[in-house]
Amino acid sequence: MNIFISNANGEPIYQQIVTQFKAKIIAGELREGDALPSMRLLAKELRISVITTKRAYEELEREGFIVSYTGKGSFVTAPNREFLKEQKLKEAERHLEQAVASARAGGVSSGELLEMLRLLLEE
Repeated sequence: MNIFISNANGEPIYQQIVTQFKAKIIAGELREGDALPSMRLLAKELRISVITTKRAYEELEREGFIVSYTGKGSFVTAPNREFLKEQKLKEAERHLEQAVASARAGGVSSGELLEMLRLLLEE
């Protein structure tokens, strides 16, 4: 499993794991029914505490991304379409905020920016 941990970014390790698994699920890299590595295996691969991976898996389960069965493991659940839509909407909003800031810095008018958006939406 390609999960990368950085000690330099200031984000807790368990949260980095949660964020990366959620991204893989939202992107469709992990699908409903796919098994996640065991907590022990992931901890060993990442060279971190099992407690940290347990916390990450508990968070993923609490948010409805995975389900865990004692003795069987953890699996990706059926996606919550409304939640996924909200995630994509937030991502688009972030990108649009950056685009507006860039346009303002470059002296692009709101009319020009709206026209550019219309053209992009028509493609």
